Amino acid sequence: MKWFLALLCASAALSSFGQTPPPAPGSDDFSPAAEINRVLPPWLTFGGQYRARFEGYTGGNFAPNATDAYVLSQLRLNLTIRPASWLRLFVEGMDARSFEKSPAVPPYQNTWDIRQAYVELGDTENQLVGLRAGRQELKYGDQRLVGNADWTNTGHLFDAVRGTLRYQSYRLDIFAASVVNPVTGALDHHQEGNNLDGLYGGLDKLIPNGTIEPYVFWRLQPRVKDEEGKIANVDEKVPGVRVSGTLPHGFDYGAEMVKELGSLGPDKIEAWAGHWEVGRTAKSVRLQPRVYAEYNYASGDKNPKDGIRGTFDQLYPSGHDLYGMADEVGWRNIRDVRTGVGLQASKNISTAFEYNDWYLASATDALYAASGTALFRSSAGTAGTHVGQELDVSAKWTIRPPLLLGAGFGHILPGEFLKNTTRGNPYNYPYIMAVWKF
Repeated sequence: MKWFLALLCASAALSSFGQTPPPAPGSDDFSPAAEINRVLPPWLTFGGQYRARFEGYTGGNFAPNATDAYVLSQLRLNLTIRPASWLRLFVEGMDARSFEKSPAVPPYQNTWDIRQAYVELGDTENQLVGLRAGRQELKYGDQRLVGNADWTNTGHLFDAVRGTLRYQSYRLDIFAASVVNPVTGALDHHQEGNNLDGLYGGLDKLIPNGTIEPYVFWRLQPRVKDEEGKIANVDEKVPGVRVSGTLPHGFDYGAEMVKELGSLGPDKIEAWAGHWEVGRTAKSVRLQPRVYAEYNYASGDKNPKDGIRGTFDQLYPSGHDLYGMADEVGWRNIRDVRTGVGLQASKNISTAFEYNDWYLASATDALYAASGTALFRSSAGTAGTHVGQELDVSAKWTIRPPLLLGAGFGHILPGEFLKNTTRGNPYNYPYIMAVWKF
């Protein structure tokens, strides 16, 4: 019954979005925001987005008969006030709800709250100098460490001050932030003392057709358990560099390497991670296939009693579909071989087929989800290291520029580790989604 009700709600949402909106006089596409903005003064702009997604799973915790299905509804409304060319005020409200999901809490639900509210001097995205202060998104690189986690219904937000400097092909972001803790039914607030500061650079012409992005993050987090189980504070420095670009004959590449140093109370932090990817797009071939292969590594803790914390901390990423669509694996204690092919059926329709094969970096550490949460562990290290494999297929259809439909299916085949630490049942994750920007 739960699957049926959730699918019915999702089908209703998709069918209503699939209908052609009534055209406005003199235009091809109707937009509520455009109609409202016609009567607003030029210094005031309204916008918004609605997203509905049906999703669920079978084989939860890799156990038989463990199923769930629900619908996620997300409405965002925003207002931009620009009294001068160098001054912008932005406020965005959000209503995120879950239907047939229990308990209805973040990251599934956060009803009627302020999502973003900041003031901006200059332009942090395009101009020479910019300063933004208030509640905002932070997104860097391909968001493996710091991102908005937009796939989740509530996402990541930060109370932050962010300054940007740009000169020719050089750029630098400087920020001091605290992550916002979503609480449904109440005004969200950040945790005092839970801070993330950073410098993020960009060198756009140092290598041909490529970009080098050096960075360093500094994380302070209170009340975390050390290896002896005592409450202590995290003081963690995270230097790294990301490189990406294109090569002749349709090739592209990307790489990122990160080191973590510092302390958790009396414990030392010594961890690292890396991402390496190469792909090729055959633009002269029908469907313009892009074939790629990548390897992702994140260290684990080899000895939970040696006073050295070796588990890589993935910070606040946009982790969806970076290591598998089902999001059962994150960038912690993992060795991931990933390959896939993307096809462009038309200008508005694309599909992707992807494969992941996972191994634990340390047999005595846990398997961590995309959220960073520990799922399963063999403290003695006797369960093996092969986690399993995942096969994914997805498709996107942009009906019109403001309207997108998407669907996907992920299937996990448990390996030795999951068979020894769980019931070993296969895991399935389907979704259907509609997004309307207005």
